[in-house]
Amino acid sequence: MATLSTPLISLPRHPNPSSPTTVNNDLRSSSHTAVIPQIEQCTNIGQLKQVHAQMLRTGLFFDPYSTSKLISACALSSFSSIDYARQMFDQIPQPNLYTWNTLIRAYASSADPVESILVFLDMLYGCSECPNKYTYPFVIKAASELRALHTGGAIHGMAIKSSLGSDIYILNSLVHFYGTCGDLGLARRVFGKTPKKDVVSWNSIITVFAQGNCPEEALELFKEMEAENVEPNDVTMVGVLSACGQKVDLEFGRWVCLYIARNRITENLTLNNAVLDMYVKCGSVEEAKILFDRMPEKDIVSWTTMLDGYAQSRNYDKAWRIFDAMPSQDIAAWNVLISSYEQSGKPKEALAVFNELQKSKSPKPDGVTLVSTLAACSQLGAIELGGQIHVYMKKQGIKMNSHLTTSLIDMYAKCGDLDKALEVFNSVERRDVFVWSAMISGFAMHGRGRDALDIFSKMLEAKVNPNAVTFTNLLCACSHAGLVDKGKMFFYQMEPVYSVVPGVKHYACMVNILGRSGNLEEAVELIEKMKTPPTASVWGALLAACGLHGSFELAEKACSHMLELDPRNHGHYVLLSNIYAKTGKWEEVSGLRKLVRDLGIKKERGCSSIEANGSVHEFLVGDNFHPLCKEIYSKLDEIAGRLKLVGYVPNKSHLLHFWEEEDMKDHALILHSEKLAIAFGLISLSPSQPIQVVKNLCVCGDCHTVAKLISKLYGRVILLRDRYRFHHFRDGHCSCNDYW
Repeated sequence: MATLSTPLISLPRHPNPSSPTTVNNDLRSSSHTAVIPQIEQCTNIGQLKQVHAQMLRTGLFFDPYSTSKLISACALSSFSSIDYARQMFDQIPQPNLYTWNTLIRAYASSADPVESILVFLDMLYGCSECPNKYTYPFVIKAASELRALHTGGAIHGMAIKSSLGSDIYILNSLVHFYGTCGDLGLARRVFGKTPKKDVVSWNSIITVFAQGNCPEEALELFKEMEAENVEPNDVTMVGVLSACGQKVDLEFGRWVCLYIARNRITENLTLNNAVLDMYVKCGSVEEAKILFDRMPEKDIVSWTTMLDGYAQSRNYDKAWRIFDAMPSQDIAAWNVLISSYEQSGKPKEALAVFNELQKSKSPKPDGVTLVSTLAACSQLGAIELGGQIHVYMKKQGIKMNSHLTTSLIDMYAKCGDLDKALEVFNSVERRDVFVWSAMISGFAMHGRGRDALDIFSKMLEAKVNPNAVTFTNLLCACSHAGLVDKGKMFFYQMEPVYSVVPGVKHYACMVNILGRSGNLEEAVELIEKMKTPPTASVWGALLAACGLHGSFELAEKACSHMLELDPRNHGHYVLLSNIYAKTGKWEEVSGLRKLVRDLGIKKERGCSSIEANGSVHEFLVGDNFHPLCKEIYSKLDEIAGRLKLVGYVPNKSHLLHFWEEEDMKDHALILHSEKLAIAFGLISLSPSQPIQVVKNLCVCGDCHTVAKLISKLYGRVILLRDRYRFHHFRDGHCSCNDYW
């Protein structure tokens, strides 16, 4: 990241020895020439304290020049102690402007930049001199660190009133400030008004747009810089490389590397790390490795970038080799592995890495670690571990932010404990749009549409503006609860009322709402009115509705569009195959199966997981690898016998969901993964515990019927989460009312 270039603070003028002075002043004048070298030779805070004591004894501490040097060393040196510097500062009756500037500068770069603003305000009232061109860059930097747009804007106004509005150092600071606060327009305007732009001016604006996710504009500015014959430096190229990485433009990134060599721009660790990052983001891990191996100097950023490259490319063997070879493994390195496993659909592996981190006892998990780990718990339905992480956060006093709050709500909701999710939601005072949206999503996935709408109303009362995610969750709530009119109302209010342009996900939700309720013609009309070409997800929503209502001709039309857009998605063939079977078109069913075999398309296998006694157990269809395999199948036989006594007859049409299991015939239905998980739950969990199962696919109709019957026959509460929603089974009924 580019740093602001600011001039050294000017020291106050050396006292004139020829001026008339008292005897004491003459003594101080002769003494301070001896104390300045002592200050400059100090190598630790203890030595500075000794010099401070000596100056107090001799009265030299009240000499403005000597004291300013002492405070500068104490506040800005490599061994600085800003607290001690502040204590000394508070002892000075009338600090000069240089000393005020020193303290403002020190706090601006500290962990508590708000103190820099407060010292600046004190200076306005307590200093006889006005802020100068060395004051403003540092107080603006503090405002940047705090993302305090209004405060920084006020300071900008003060600089203009002080006739310093054209100072290049202040203008460069303001460009960085406005960009950091996310106001790229104002940053560009300030840059445009800079009279004589130097390389720092260009670096600031290029970095602002690169870090503001506007890579095209950043690269255009670089071209303008070249046209103005301003010679770029290493900081310039770091910003340009960042823009290349964001654009995933490997070809241009390679050109930048040649440009650096051709123009003999000094290579350093920061620049090499930027090149490394560009290669990784552009997917060229091998080129990154070549550079990594020849880098004369590497730091933790270099190692972590390389680790991230292999992890993101799913080459976990090499990722672990890099991890093990790292001189030190900070929390960022652990986070790379945990988040990569979680995002690639390997939650068990993510939790295994988290367990290793806990065993190592160093470093400590941070917010990023916990967000990724909670997401892995959400995928698996591992509520016990998720709850332990929540307790850990409380014990460690980890401050709740939007990301952690959202993750906790999402984890509890996806693990089946909606009450706990609501408790977390109610426990936080500040709720942004993502926290509100997460709670709406929780109610939606549990089929509690009315509660989701109620939360949305409260969100509007709190004057929080909804975004695209909010409306996706809201429309899903309407879909799961069959709230057709409400869904239509929200959809058609999105743009005119809330300024949120409907996207593909919103159209897919609306097609689902209309299609499931039998309004197939209206769903088709909506698709035809889309401003962008409908995606496979939109046609898929229509195809699923056709399956519910037996609309054969429309199903074929929807499926033809889907296969054109995504020909290797097995789900499309499953849906159409079921529709053919329902209408007795067995020839077409056979044709589809042959086509799938010829294309070599593999169906995603059904997988269900259940947490018991702190461990997550996974089951595939027909699974016989579990240690309790015999007991599970014995329980399944018992279940089958009891189901038969109450008149249950397997719905064999649902065998069509599992093409690779044709040979299982009558036995296939009872071997579905969710049934195996439920049987395991019956033998492993106490009768008072709910059986919570997470399935990676949509639950089939036969399993849904069986789960209802088991809940009644065995007096158990069963929570089954499939790909789209939760089903709460109790006393032979499901919360979805068979509408899913």
